[in-house]
Amino acid sequence: MTAAPAVTTPAVAPPAVDSGRRLTFARAVRGEAIKLITLRSTWWSIAIAAVLTIGIAVLIAQAIDAPGFDPIQAVVMPIQFTMLLAGIIGAISVTGEYSTGMIRSTLTADPIRGSVLLAKALVLAGFLFLSSLVIFGAAAAAVSAVVAGREQGIDWSDPAASVLPIVVASLAMAVFALIGVAFGFILRSGAGAIAATVGLLFVLPIVASFFAMAGEAWAWVIDASAYLPVAAAQSAILPGDTATLDAPVAFLTLGCWVIGGLLAAWAVLRTRDA
Repeated sequence: MTAAPAVTTPAVAPPAVDSGRRLTFARAVRGEAIKLITLRSTWWSIAIAAVLTIGIAVLIAQAIDAPGFDPIQAVVMPIQFTMLLAGIIGAISVTGEYSTGMIRSTLTADPIRGSVLLAKALVLAGFLFLSSLVIFGAAAAAVSAVVAGREQGIDWSDPAASVLPIVVASLAMAVFALIGVAFGFILRSGAGAIAATVGLLFVLPIVASFFAMAGEAWAWVIDASAYLPVAAAQSAILPGDTATLDAPVAFLTLGCWVIGGLLAAWAVLRTRDA
């Protein structure tokens, strides 16, 4: 008597269960926002930017009492210093993830690397823009109080001479943060990204200014320096006869720095392992 052959049933995988928690771009943005606002370094940097902006603006308003001085200039001039904080926040928001290894979890949760880059860029730009609006608004109030005794004031009835410079200065802070984000993804090193950001925003303009005394043969260096991010931002914030670039060209220049930097960061991010 022979035993009946055993009948094996092919294994069937259980049906996938849709948890309804598929990662969307909105959720990726929310995750990046949570990561940013829960870092103590973010708030320390914003606090330092606020102190520097308001303090320097008040000092300028107190020191300059000359005909033709517009108090709104005192409000936005501190951006020459706070730009570094914006760029550094952008850089460390990226390199911090590489140093802790969190970038692997981020890219595992969202394997579309362009989505990761765009989500982080939007969060950083929005955060710096909104926080800068608040800071420059506080600086404007402080400056108005200082110059009130001299029968001066910010002409709030003219948006081009009051609100617009503050909005554009806040937009410039967002641009500087995005430059830091780009360097963070390209270099993946905190020290390297910060050094590159400081070099582009602060060191290069100083080096270029030395060529103003070098003669006509080096005039092209001065002309080229007008297209550096800080110089373009200054032309966009306070357009006029003294600006080195026309306002449309200045905005286009800032846009090119952002787009070029993020495209380079995307190209590096999609071709390198985390």
